[in-house]
Amino acid sequence: MIIEYNLPTILTLLRLALIPILAVVFYLPWANSNIACTAIFFMAGMTDWLDGYLARKMQLETPFGAFLDPVADKVMVAFVLVLIVQQQASAYLAIPAAIIIGREITIASLREWMAEIGQTAKVKVSQLGKLKTTAQMLAIGMLLFREDLWGIPINTIGYILLYIAAALTLWSMVNYLSAALKAMADK
Repeated sequence: MIIEYNLPTILTLLRLALIPILAVVFYLPWANSNIACTAIFFMAGMTDWLDGYLARKMQLETPFGAFLDPVADKVMVAFVLVLIVQQQASAYLAIPAAIIIGREITIASLREWMAEIGQTAKVKVSQLGKLKTTAQMLAIGMLLFREDLWGIPINTIGYILLYIAAALTLWSMVNYLSAALKAMADK
């Protein structure tokens, strides 16, 4: 199998390359490292949106890109959540982070299994999943930033959004598992 390196795939690879850069910046003893980390994270988020948009618009969708894009998303989210939990060690943060990471592993495995039995369409990305991703990305960005901004408690809003994302995560996981169980029962 030949791997095609088109613009969307390169953007996805860039997102993966941003992970170690974010890690280095995160641990730099620099007063503004949180701002830089937030910018890097949102830049990675933009590559996620842009690679999908370009792949569809330019008809550059490839099997490798379809595989790599969700992997890059999951690795970035899990990695950054671990950094945030390590930095702001608290059960109030660790529990929703663990729910989100656990769901990502579960659904990625479910999708792989459903593909093996020819039922991929039953677990494709839903609007609920997109809403979950939006809440999750905003939460992570705010938790990376941490500081109040113009009197707005950014970190507190990040916590709230992370709980919303965790609730949406559980809801979407139940929907995906129900669809998978129904597909298995129909076979």
